[in-house]
Formats: sequence, C-alpha cells, structure tokens
Amino acid sequence: MAFKLPDLPYAYDALEPYIDARTMEIHHTKHHAGYTNKLNNAIEGTELAGKSIEDILGNVSKYSTAVRNNGGGYYNHCLYWEIMSPNGGGEPTTQMNIAKAIERDFGSFENFKNEFINAALTRFGSGWAWLCTDDNDRLFVSSTPNQDNPLMDVVDQRGVPVLGIDVWEHAYYLNYQNRRAEYVNAFMNLINWQEVTKRFNEANEGAMKA
Repeated sequence: MAFKLPDLPYAYDALEPYIDARTMEIHHTKHHAGYTNKLNNAIEGTELAGKSIEDILGNVSKYSTAVRNNGGGYYNHCLYWEIMSPNGGGEPTTQMNIAKAIERDFGSFENFKNEFINAALTRFGSGWAWLCTDDNDRLFVSSTPNQDNPLMDVVDQRGVPVLGIDVWEHAYYLNYQNRRAEYVNAFMNLINWQEVTKRFNEANEGAMKA
C-alpha cells in the first residue's frame, strides 16, 4: 500500500505570524508531497511495499539512497506538522509525563530549550534537530543531516523522535531569509506539547504514568 500525503491538522495560515501561509503551502504541497511520491516510486514492486515507515527506516542502511532520503523526508514531515499547533508554545504542564522527563533528564525546561535551540542552530547546512527518547526511556537532544532521523540505523544515537524542527531553508526562507535563529525561536511558540507527550507516552509504553 502506497504512503499518502497527510492533510494538515490546521489551515496553511493558522501558524502565522510565526510561519507564513505561503511557506506552509509550498512546504506541504511541494516538498512533502515530493518526498511521498518519490518514496512510493522507490519501493514500488519491492519487499518494502508492505512495510511500515518505521520498519523501513530502522533498517535503512540496507536500502537505496532514494529510500533513505525520501523515507526520511516523508516521516520527518509527518511528525513536524503534528507537533505544531496554533495553540502551542510555552512549557508542558507539570502533569504531563514529558514535563517530568524533561526535568529529570535536563534539570529544567530552560536547559532543554537551550540545548534544543543550540542543536538546531549548529546543524550545518540542511537537517533537523530532535528531542528523542532512548531504549532506557531517557530523553536526549540530537541533530541529523539532510532527511536522516534517529530511527535510522545509520545515525550515531538512535531513539524515537517525539519533537523535531526542520532547519532546511525551505522551512523558513520566504519569511526569515538567512535568519535561522529567528525561525527557531518562533517555532518554540508553536510546539504542541500534548502531541509531544502522546508520542513520548507511546514510545515508552506508559513507563512514566502520572
């Protein structure tokens, strides 16, 4: 079964003024759609056609560059849209498991925020910054080049992403030009902490129930 481009859970202009409608429309209908179509073309008629995207990425070293690049692009953007919200931003509430884990693993939300922003700003060229949970249910921040992500068996530190920011220029250039720092700081006002918590809980199978 072919992978499908997901609908956004909000209108293209819903994230303004932080991310403009034109950027969102191009990003979704051109870039994400392109990754989706090329992924489907790369796996058509192969053993990968019936596998989940997580299974494909987990063994991506065995497959072609087209599968790696476009599979990553497909998965990464599916996550990116979901972890942003017009009603996002701020900090997760203290009742959320993700808030407890951030406090435990980073010492404070501010420490996490600084580490995450730094990962996004210091990723040279195109790529992503991530908040992930590892096999021991511990959180860590990392960054990956191009469309790689921590699910892949080609990265230095593997884990399940629960939050990610796209720092390819196509994600922000129309509005911010070369001012990546402004975009990254704007993104912090959009984080959907309920969705991040949901992903964290699912990854850890409820290991930190309140």
